[in-house]
Amino acid sequence: MRLHVGCAMWTHARWQGRYLPGHLGPGDRLRAYATWCDAVEGNTTFYATPSRAAVESWAAQTSDDFRFVIKLPKPITHERRLVGAEAEVAAFLEAMEPLGPRVHAFWIQLPGSFSPADAGTLAAFLRRLPREHRYAVEVRHRAFFEDERAERLLERVLAPVDAEWVPFDTTVMFASPPTSDAERDAWTKKPRVPRRTRALTARPIVRYLGRDAEKHTVEGWRPWVEQVTRWLREGREPTVFVHTPDNADALRLARRFHDEVRAGVPELEPLPDPMPDGPAPDEPLTLF
Repeated sequence: MRLHVGCAMWTHARWQGRYLPGHLGPGDRLRAYATWCDAVEGNTTFYATPSRAAVESWAAQTSDDFRFVIKLPKPITHERRLVGAEAEVAAFLEAMEPLGPRVHAFWIQLPGSFSPADAGTLAAFLRRLPREHRYAVEVRHRAFFEDERAERLLERVLAPVDAEWVPFDTTVMFASPPTSDAERDAWTKKPRVPRRTRALTARPIVRYLGRDAEKHTVEGWRPWVEQVTRWLREGREPTVFVHTPDNADALRLARRFHDEVRAGVPELEPLPDPMPDGPAPDEPLTLF
């Protein structure tokens, strides 16, 4: 029984000296993060395909049971809109090869303008992908969430390749007006869609956005604690990514989410202990 948890990134300036050692080189940042969480979103690949050497470093810093959910590059999903991108897809998958089984899924995040009318394009794209990998799709057009026919259409597109539908739960963010610059930024940039809790595969993936106030973040994830518990009891292996507007405490909150689920599912495998030579949670580094 396994629940993977993680954040939107593995390095953050506000984690250094609080949760992680204050001075880490590029070859140690992911290694330190991986002692706190056992999964991470690969968001940087949306903007550029990393070198093979960089990906080999990611593999070297993580154990075989660490999990990446890797986002396909923007030219494939947003510029070409899944059409005529075979060469780019092949080059990207080749670059990711060093991660091996650490790739939980390749994540196809589609623009908000990608509507049910484009479902045939998605179906054709998925059929052309190599079957040795797992895939997950995130849509942001509201029709997929509000029109039952559109919802069922997308599920039928995903089913033949056993692809998961990734929900990005922003309902807590939009439940009340923003109260900080970080929340105001999230208010303007994040998708505003209903919460979706239906899993299509044995490995559901959830992206959850909380608030600046930890109390509101924790209150907002209660439905997910319950849902993840049900998935575990059903034999599924979920992955949950915890976001907050500034992500300053996301690393600790991801572990707290895991702890809350494990309180109700004691047979759940625990997370590793945090990096022993780093500071205790919320404790600054000192000279002595």
